[in-house]
Order: sequence, then C-alpha cells, then structure tokens
Amino acid sequence: MFRRLKTSQLVVDVIVAVAFFLIAWPVETVLAAGAWGLESRLGSLGQVITGLLIAALFSGALALRRLSPMLALGIAWVGALVQMGLGRPPSFSDVAIFGVLYTTAAYGSRLVYWAGFASALVGALVITVYLFAGPVFAGGGLSWQTLPLALVMLVAAAFALGLSWTIGALVRTAVRARENREAQQRAEAETAAEHERVRIARDMHDVVAHSLAVVIAQADGARYAAASDPAVATEALSTISTTARAALADVRLLLGQLRHRQGDGPQPTLADLEELYAQVRAAGVQLRVDVDPAPPGEPPAAVQLAVYRILQEAFTNALRHGAPGGPVDVRLEWLSDRVEIGVRNPVAPGAATGRPGHGLIGMRERAQLSGGRLEAAEESGSFAVRAQIPVGASS
Repeated sequence: MFRRLKTSQLVVDVIVAVAFFLIAWPVETVLAAGAWGLESRLGSLGQVITGLLIAALFSGALALRRLSPMLALGIAWVGALVQMGLGRPPSFSDVAIFGVLYTTAAYGSRLVYWAGFASALVGALVITVYLFAGPVFAGGGLSWQTLPLALVMLVAAAFALGLSWTIGALVRTAVRARENREAQQRAEAETAAEHERVRIARDMHDVVAHSLAVVIAQADGARYAAASDPAVATEALSTISTTARAALADVRLLLGQLRHRQGDGPQPTLADLEELYAQVRAAGVQLRVDVDPAPPGEPPAAVQLAVYRILQEAFTNALRHGAPGGPVDVRLEWLSDRVEIGVRNPVAPGAATGRPGHGLIGMRERAQLSGGRLEAAEESGSFAVRAQIPVGASS
C-alpha cells in the first residue's frame, strides 16, 4: 500500500501539494464556478465549500502519488466523481490526475500499473460522456451534429491521459533496466571477488602447507639424528630457516594482494622446480624426477604456475601422508599440445588418503582453470596424482 520514500521526497510532495491547493482552491471557488454559472445555484458559501472539497481531494491525491499510488488513484477518482456529481466543469484541479496516472505506471505494483492504464481509458470515456451527454452541459443527450466533436474529445482525452501513463511506464522500464544493470554489476563484482579470494586462499594453502610440511619433516629428522651427528641438526636448522623465510615472503605478498588489491606478484616458474626438488630431498624424501621429453620451448606462465603448484601440493601430501623414507616418483612429459604430470608415493599405514582435503581440491581447481584435468587416488598401496594440462602455442 505504501512505498518507502526518503524524507526529502515526502517533504517535496507535501510542498507541491500545498502549493497546488493554494492555486486550485481559488480557481475552483471563483473562476470555474463563475464561468459555468454555478454561483447563482450554489450560493457563495456553497461555492467556497465545494471548491475547497474538490481542491483538497485532488491536492491529497497529488501529495500521496509517490507514497501510495493506489490510494492516490482512488482519491483522484473520488474527486472526479464528486466534481461530476456537483455538476462542476473540468478545471485546474484536474491537472493532478496526470501526475497520479504517471506515478501509477512508474511506481505502482503490477495491479496498480494496469489499474492506471484502465483508468486512463475509462476516464477519457467518462469525461466525454459527461461533457456531451450530461444534463447540465449538453441538454440531455448527444446528436448527430455533436457526435464528431464528441469523438474528437474522446480521442484527445484518451491521448492526454494515456500519454501521462505511458511516460510513467517508460520511466518504470528505465528504472527496472538500471536496477537490473546494477544488480548484474554487483553480481559480477562479487563473483570476481570470490574468485580472487579462492585464488589467494589456494595460493596461501599451497605455500603454507608445503613449507610447514618441510619444516616438520626437517625438525623430526634432526631430532633423531642429532644424537649421533650434530652436523645434521645444523643443516636441518638451515633448511628450516630458508624454507620459513621463503614462505614468509610468499605469505606477505599474498596478504598485500588481499588487503590492497595489488596485482599478481612474481609467481614460480619451471626454473624454480629445482629449488622445490631440493627442499623435498632435504626433508629426507627419496625423490626421483623423470622429465621426458623436455619442454620444446617456453610454456605459458599459467601452465608453468599450474605445474609448479600441483607438484608442490603433491609433495606436501607425500610428506604428510606418505610412508617415511619412501620414494616419490615424478614424471613430466612435455608433449606438443599438453604436459602430463605424474606423482606416485607409498602411503603410510593408517593414512587418510580417501577424504579430499583442501590440497586435492586446490590441485583440481588449478588443472581445471588451465583447461586440463587431474585425478588423485590410492592405487595398490601407493597414492598417485595424474594431471594433463594443455600447453598451446609455446614461444
């Protein structure tokens, strides 16, 4: 029934309605009544009262036109019926009808929208019949002489009232289009932000999980070996320090992107794989890498990043869930149109490899974002990761 408006809008509507009333009341009281000879029939007091009533009804409809288009339309109809019931002619007060029809189309509900359209057509017919067939103005009926003029009046009234409604309908369409466009832009912005959060979370997981896995493996190994060879503890602490510093730098970069919407910083490439292999071997893993054939050129940066992160997460899983001291076999095949990745490691007894965690989900997402696919499953006591990533044109 009532729309939510700003205080400024309500104030403007009330001011407009009051100003309209201050003009309409004198017009209804003096000009309209005198022009149609109603002064002698109604008397001075009746003239004032009827002018006040009609001006108040149409001014009230004008004040409520945006707050409640349905109520404003009803009040406008009451004002028109009272005006015709008193035998009064059309006057300045009827201008409010155009504003009411506009708001029914622009701001009304679906029911009010079509009620305004019907009111425009019915109102045009009513005013024509009232002017040409009413007992006061047409002497009791239409004639063949006045029929063409009545048809012209009907068309003109329908056009004027319908034009107000049509303008409101156009405004309604424009507002709906703008709202839909803004909603689409918000949805696109939210989707982009969600994708960015997922990307940063995936990178954060890969960096932190791998680094912590290396640190834990080094710490455990150093704790058992330090008793017999103190140099092992020193070497392990050096590896832990290097790994932690690199992880801290990566985390700071990711946090900077998250806080300040910075662009992508330096990302790992194939040249960084040797350092990754060295970290894994330093953690006590027997790592065997087979690259055949080698990359025919310089693969795209997105492919290099995907290969690095998939191998990094596969090594993290091997450190966390693999059999201690078990070998990890890596196979890279750089074909003309794709790169095939294979990582296999023995599974530690009791390790939970069947439940997909964030690491496996991240690996699959990286492969899918690059247009490839990834499979990871336990096979005969070993955990195998297989991925295919399209390479496209190499430079």
